[in-house]
Amino acid sequence: MRILKEQSAFLLIDVQEKLFSHMAEKEHLLERMNILVEGLVTLNIPGVVTEQYRKGLGPTLPVLQEKVSHIPLLEKMSFSCCDDPPIMGKLKSLNKPFVILAGIETHVCILQTAIDLKNCGMTPVVVADAVSSRHLNDKEIALRRVIHEGGIVTTVESLLFELVRFAGTDVFKTISKLVK
Repeated sequence: MRILKEQSAFLLIDVQEKLFSHMAEKEHLLERMNILVEGLVTLNIPGVVTEQYRKGLGPTLPVLQEKVSHIPLLEKMSFSCCDDPPIMGKLKSLNKPFVILAGIETHVCILQTAIDLKNCGMTPVVVADAVSSRHLNDKEIALRRVIHEGGIVTTVESLLFELVRFAGTDVFKTISKLVK
């Protein structure tokens, strides 16, 4: 199944200061998230940024927040974004069948959101190198479950080039510079 730019939206889930500091491979994760977010913004993919209990976990990492300042930021208390009516309302209003997921933690909010998106008739696209958990085993098992539940698991570079589709364009050149 081809992931098309015109049919895609994204969720950047709970990349917050107090939670992020406990993630496995956090330096690599932040690098990949930065590339993904810059690429999605370059491609004009609409999205939503979420924060889980901001008072306790802090705000979205500033380095990412500045890249998505034009995108709605919604606070939630539920693990699944689909259990939050404002988030689901915004996603449904975008009317995109593919929802690209990045953020933390893979085995909690990402997994539950992916399962629920699938159950709502959307296709979750989990970007494996732009999600993490405190323990890599939790992440790996969650990614396997996403596939088992009918979601798509991909990588930042693979996804961005799939969305671009053609070489030789200005957008291709911009994305190529991002991933190198």
